[in-house]
Amino acid sequence: MSNLRKKYIGNKLFYISVAVLLLPMIVQQGITQFVNLLDNVMVGRLGTPQMSGVAIVNQIIFIFNLMVFGGLAGASIFGAQFYGKSDNEGLRDTFRFRLLFAMAVLVLGIAVFLSIGPSLFQLYLHEETSSPADIAATLGYAKEYMKVILWGLFPFVLVQSFSSVLRDVGETVSPMIASIIAILVNLVLNYLLIFGKCGFPNLGVKGAALATVISRYVEALYLLGHTYWKREKYPFLHGLFRNFRIPLALTKRIIFTGTPLLCNETLWAMGVAALNMCYATRGLTAVAATNINSTVWNLFSIVLLAMGNAIGIMSGQKLGAKDISGAKDTVRKLLFLTTAVNLGIGLLVIACAPFIPYIYNTENLVRQTATKLLTISGLFLPLSAYVNGSYFTIRSGGKTFITFLFDCGFTWVICLPIALCLCYFTSLSVVWVFFFVQCADLIKAAIGSVMIHSGIWANNVVD
Repeated sequence: MSNLRKKYIGNKLFYISVAVLLLPMIVQQGITQFVNLLDNVMVGRLGTPQMSGVAIVNQIIFIFNLMVFGGLAGASIFGAQFYGKSDNEGLRDTFRFRLLFAMAVLVLGIAVFLSIGPSLFQLYLHEETSSPADIAATLGYAKEYMKVILWGLFPFVLVQSFSSVLRDVGETVSPMIASIIAILVNLVLNYLLIFGKCGFPNLGVKGAALATVISRYVEALYLLGHTYWKREKYPFLHGLFRNFRIPLALTKRIIFTGTPLLCNETLWAMGVAALNMCYATRGLTAVAATNINSTVWNLFSIVLLAMGNAIGIMSGQKLGAKDISGAKDTVRKLLFLTTAVNLGIGLLVIACAPFIPYIYNTENLVRQTATKLLTISGLFLPLSAYVNGSYFTIRSGGKTFITFLFDCGFTWVICLPIALCLCYFTSLSVVWVFFFVQCADLIKAAIGSVMIHSGIWANNVVD
């Protein structure tokens, strides 16, 4: 028992260092997801078509967001290791790469939304399971929401670029504060603009989009202003905008390492969107219920996601300092921690599942379906935490093609075929389809365990 405790449980100093890195991210994500839940509830108070229309647009926005995260993640691998090596010039070059990439994705994303956005929304609407009137109303609300939300993509990519590099150097407090300010602005404006309170116009779903756009500009202004006000603390900012010449050798290495991550995040998000299209074959009831489930799951999975980032940052810094054994020890202890903590959170989700759907103004069938989906999500939460931690572990050492196969490849080759077969060749309800898709993570966890214990991921990529 003593050996097991030493192997999987760290000392007091270890957990203090984890807490310093982790707590700001948890607070930031926790408040973000809580307000997202409130936003979702506010829109849901308008009715099922409004909630479904907004949910469909956000499914496509999700793909854009993951494209940004995937491109920044490749540079972040090098950024964390450059910081561990105390190489400010290298860190500065990775930051320039992030900014250029983010702007390129922004232009591409807006072009896609404006050209084929409505056609993508229609993929979630099925005449066999929904009335023509409900389909027309849902599509109309989706278009209305999209026209406004696109204005918020620019500050979003700017904030993600700055937050990414700040996290690489262990600074998580200022992104957290920026996010909290934006969230409060979003929450207040949502109440005022969705329902037309205090003399403001009653804009419905358009008001929800406008509140989000304004809050994102507030977030960007605070984060950039604060970062440059404290620029002496961040030497990599000095001379950042004098030029955007990035060493060709480093650019090639970031692209070579990051392209699988970019493809992974993008294709994984498309895979998730495709899974939701499969669930949507069961009608707008399934669309609304899966939207409730995913929104609530995002709130309860904040520790899971923050722990994944912590694993990537802490192991990456140790790999950059050539402490391979220390990186392996850190990963082992953090994987045990995230699995144990999320076991408790999963039980909490199961306990709350029967009550949460009643905060939505929707049909009883939607509430009952959402309750069952939430119960399944809570049951699989500790497994999801282990899988997520495995993904960030493998990624921290630059094994991005393996992470591509592990994450995106698994979604398209295993999860999506399961959903397609069950949705199109059986009469199973969306609840059972969702359950069998979640069961596939058992295979993924086994694969992750083998790769982590082999040590194939533990590499220094900056020397």
